[in-house]
Amino acid sequence: MIGFLRGILAHKAPPLLLLDVHGVGYEIEAPMTTFYNLPAVGSEVKLHTHLVVREDAHSLFGFSSEADRTLFRSLIKISGVGPKLALTLLSGLTADQFQRAVHENDTQALVRLPGVGKKTAERLIIEMRDRLPEFGGGAPLDIGIQVGPSGNSPKQEAISALCALGYKPQDAAKMVQNVATDDKRCEDIIRLALQGAAR
Repeated sequence: MIGFLRGILAHKAPPLLLLDVHGVGYEIEAPMTTFYNLPAVGSEVKLHTHLVVREDAHSLFGFSSEADRTLFRSLIKISGVGPKLALTLLSGLTADQFQRAVHENDTQALVRLPGVGKKTAERLIIEMRDRLPEFGGGAPLDIGIQVGPSGNSPKQEAISALCALGYKPQDAAKMVQNVATDDKRCEDIIRLALQGAAR
């Protein structure tokens, strides 16, 4: 098991990033909550990782916090929730927001994410309720969100992020166009776009 990697961020294009660790390039899939915290390309970064081994592929997933990795590992233990859906959940909600949704039985916070229907949301809430004490006995997990420096505008980053969440490029562009101004940060645009899509 690869517990963490520390290296130079060589490339980032949601949901994939490339980490150069002493001359070896690791391709890592990461949720948008991790991308928000990434520094500029060329900077050093440490990611907590989880390796998924299958017959046809070895996939490495990276997270900016142990809380996100722990939540990811709990999510993929639930029947019908694979790594892709777990990444979608962690891309649309922070660990704190997910925990709050479970404790408040807020299925709407989950169903507005692509690929999450009402039945899946209800199952997630039921099955995760008993697992959440692992994350602090009901206390909210606040990992924060910050956008690292990037050459792209907030609009472009938001469109790319929504595509990583499963939206079609044209739909993502339309959602961002309806709510975006360049003086907003990427995650603010995404949040507004998702709220608009949920109405």
